[in-house]
Order: sequence, then C-alpha cells, then structure tokens
Amino acid sequence: MTTFTESDVEYLRHGDEPYLARLYRPEGPGPFPAVVSIHGGAWTANDRFSTADIDRYLAVHGVVVLALDVRLGGVAKFPGQVADANLGVRWLKTHAEEVGSRAALVGGVGSSSGGHVVLLNALRPTDPVLASLPLAGHPETTAELAYVVACWPVADPLARYRMARERGNDRLLEAHQTFWADEAEMASGNPQLVLERGEATHFPPALIVQGTADDNLPADSAARFGDAYRRVGGTADVHFFEGEPHGFIKRDPAADGPRRALETIAAFVLDHARAGAR
Repeated sequence: MTTFTESDVEYLRHGDEPYLARLYRPEGPGPFPAVVSIHGGAWTANDRFSTADIDRYLAVHGVVVLALDVRLGGVAKFPGQVADANLGVRWLKTHAEEVGSRAALVGGVGSSSGGHVVLLNALRPTDPVLASLPLAGHPETTAELAYVVACWPVADPLARYRMARERGNDRLLEAHQTFWADEAEMASGNPQLVLERGEATHFPPALIVQGTADDNLPADSAARFGDAYRRVGGTADVHFFEGEPHGFIKRDPAADGPRRALETIAAFVLDHARAGAR
C-alpha cells in the first residue's frame, strides 16, 4: 500500500470560471501510472469528488489520479464536457513528471456518463471538435490514452435514450435532453456507433466493468461495446459482476462485488502501465 496526498489544481478556465481537478498523488519517487478520472451523473450532475472511492483506491495502490470537474449539461451541451476531458488528459500529460508519472503512462477512467466521455476521447483523441480547447504552451500535446477503464459506461447514448423513453424514465430523458441537442447528435458522439461506422482512430486496451442488475443501461450495452471493439482489432476485457446495479462500487466498497471490481480496475491499470513503461 502507498500513502498519498490530495490537493486541488486548476487545469482549465472558461472565461472567469476556474475548473478544478482533485489530484491524488502517491508518495515516492515513481514513475507511477496516472489516470484522468471522469465522474458520472448523466452529464448533468456530480463533481470531482464523486469518484473518490475509485480514485483513492487507485492512489493507495500507486496510481496518480486527476479527477476532473467538467462543464455539466446545464452549462454546456455536447461536446463541451468531452472537450474539457480531452484538455484534462493533455494537461496531465504535460505535468506528468511534476506529479511523479510520465506522459506515456497516462490512461483514463470514467463511470456512467463519464464512461461515455472517456471512451469517446479514447477512440478519437485528436478529433478537432473534441480537442478544440487549446492548451497554452503545449500545442503539440495530444490526448491519446495508454489504456482506458469504463465503469458501467453509457457507451451508446442513443440506445440508452430510447430505452429511457420506452420505460418512461423522466429523469434520464431530461438529462439527455439537457446535454444533447437531438438524437442525431447522440448518434454522432456515440462510442458504439463510432466503432461500427469505422470512425475510431485509436484503440487503447480497454476494461469495461458492468453489473448484471444494471437497469440504467440496455442489458446488452457492455457486451455489444466489447464485441465491436474486438471486431476492429482492439483489446477489450469486459468483466461482469453478478447481481450488481448501476454504480455499484459506491454502494459499499468493502462488499464482495465492489471490492473485486476495485481490484480488477487497479490490476488492469498497473499491468498496462507496466507494459507501457517497457
């Protein structure tokens, strides 16, 4: 186990509004793996502290974590949040040595709608729309990830929207309508359909963590994404956790399912960071 420190850093500013990130930094010489962490909340809620259970677990196992505040749907529609995360990846890569890591060891972790954000950036890190925010002094830095972890991700926002409409889930419908302009945009900024249309440009090793009792997503969502990723030549490990609901790690991180999920995430990050360091 590794001790770590926590602090807030400003990684982005929109006008006069600073956007902060929570930096979890293991103590020691490193170089440590590093991840940008993107929270869920149907693109419209939560903040950089919402993924603390995952972020602190990774930090205590020797991973630098940068957990981002991003523009929520009520402030900026798609692709605002995805563009913020893209810049967050570039910010961490340019500051990697300062925080005990290296740019080549930077990956991404996202949960729910944050899983959508991190997957879309992983597949199209240099898309001019997603990478539209400039990083002062480092125009050469791009947002390619060495690996990506998506926990119960909204990998197909259009399918999730249609599921919510069929079930009369007003909360999810309102969140989709707040963040997305229309169904055409849900199809455009859609990791599943990006793969199926052959639009992906990068395929970092991917881990998908999914509970089998998740009623927040179409039942086949994780399996469909994993299959599509492998069909185009990517490596995708899809881990199912029996009987677990959406966001199950938050339920009780010490319980059996959440504990095994956290162990799986940490092992994946450490293994792929070691491979990248060679």
